[in-house]
Amino acid sequence: MSGHLPPVAARRSPGGLPTAHHDTFARDHLPPHALWPELNFSGVPDLAYPDQLNCAVELLDGAIARGWGARVAFRSPSEVVTYQALLERANRIAHVLVEDYGLVPGHRVLLRGPNSPMMVALWFAVLKAGGVVVCTVPLLRTRELVFTADKARIQLAITDARLAGEVEAAMQTHADGAPRTGARVLRYGDAGADSLEARMTSRPVAFDNVATSADDVALIAFTSGTTGEGKGTMHFHRDVLAICVCFPTYVLQARSDDVFIGSPPFAFTFGLGGLVLFPMRIGASSVLLEQATPPFLAQAIQEHQASVVFTAPTAYRALLPLLKDVSVASLRKCVSAGEALPRPTFDAWKAATGLTIIDGIGATEMLHIFISSPEDQVRPGATGRVVPGYQARVVDDAMRDVADGEIGRLAVRGPTGCRYLGNLERQQAYVRDGWNLTGDSYKRDADGYFWYQARTDDMIISSGYNISGPEVEGVLLEHAAVLECGVVGVPDEERGQRVKAFVVLAPGTKRSADTVKLLQDWVKQQLAPYKYPRAVEFVDALPRTNTGKLQRFRLRDP
Repeated sequence: MSGHLPPVAARRSPGGLPTAHHDTFARDHLPPHALWPELNFSGVPDLAYPDQLNCAVELLDGAIARGWGARVAFRSPSEVVTYQALLERANRIAHVLVEDYGLVPGHRVLLRGPNSPMMVALWFAVLKAGGVVVCTVPLLRTRELVFTADKARIQLAITDARLAGEVEAAMQTHADGAPRTGARVLRYGDAGADSLEARMTSRPVAFDNVATSADDVALIAFTSGTTGEGKGTMHFHRDVLAICVCFPTYVLQARSDDVFIGSPPFAFTFGLGGLVLFPMRIGASSVLLEQATPPFLAQAIQEHQASVVFTAPTAYRALLPLLKDVSVASLRKCVSAGEALPRPTFDAWKAATGLTIIDGIGATEMLHIFISSPEDQVRPGATGRVVPGYQARVVDDAMRDVADGEIGRLAVRGPTGCRYLGNLERQQAYVRDGWNLTGDSYKRDADGYFWYQARTDDMIISSGYNISGPEVEGVLLEHAAVLECGVVGVPDEERGQRVKAFVVLAPGTKRSADTVKLLQDWVKQQLAPYKYPRAVEFVDALPRTNTGKLQRFRLRDP
């Protein structure tokens, strides 16, 4: 294929396999191999992969080889796309990326747009060309995009034209104000001559796929940390296929005639798996919604007769009052993740629909769900049992197993695991003795069911979103009205948790509803809207240790 260099056998991936990446940034910024979690491929035969593997080729080109070309792959409010049409679209895009934008294997490509068939085609095109996908949430603001672009060394961003302004601003400068030289932005959904669609028109529908290694990095998924600094988690081509085996095969048990639907964006690996990878692995179809709030989701379930839904507990609660006007009778599988599923929500959904919600816990670091149970094995209130392919323990701070019924830290390992992008300190904290420590407190019962207790760090989980309290604090402190602040999650019946800010105002600033709104609007301007503090309490001082460290636990439980 034009623009590709021949593979260089002397270059090898950290796992020892020859790498197809000529830009080795991702490989070079993996943690040292000794700090990787222990990977387990035993017990599930489909986890054995060849050394040379491109997950996009296996999923998309493989679908055609399996005779699924004429099947509907994706539906949206504006189009219906078959597997064959998706392949041809992805191949045309791959030609554009290589021939017009000089993409070489290993380049990171930032994607920004709402869930749509075009976003799916972009995702596959980047991987088919040997690139590394960095998918972002549409709600992110310029400063958040700058951080992502800096961390992943982005030189090419592809964006929905409606969201281009903040992407273009982010691609102009680094966080320190220095110009980002050589960076380019490609728009889609634009009628202009330079749009992606215009460039695709004359390109071939066939493409010479890059023969990546099974442990070449395929995607970098960003999550928020308790320090406020986003963390990039790196996942290989074989990792993408591994999550298509474990949870879908042994827990979800979907069929090729199922119609998938849900609310999470592709930038969340919960959404990537549930709305793209899992249905494609079995030749099913998926409905992709730009607007997936509960009213839109309920209407789309009815309109498209969706049978498998992926969403957060908050959405299940919000859907309940809508059921008097909208039918969700077509549903047969309901999956919940992103936050703990409250027992009242489980019971109310069961009473209203007759359906058992499949709860699960996953992590961006692990790529997808690793503890869950199929409907006939669900124990209400429990997250579930370990998904085949994985192992889990409840341990104390010294990594010793605690007795069943006692609370400890959740430790997991399996075919996927945490590899942070250039973050040695966090890698050493997340991975200990070969196990991934997820930051969750659990207890296990004698039957092997795991029961969620709480987060072990300062992450706020609200409506399925992970929100870093310290990140919100940093933005509030930039406002002249704020002298000090502390941000925590407090219980909320609708959202699980809501973001609450405790603020010490600067001298001369009035405690008023206007000041509350001023600070809330400031955060909304700087960060994704779901991160703003829905509650603000003005205080005279914040609780601190003798050394000055903020005691957030005292804010959560005054």
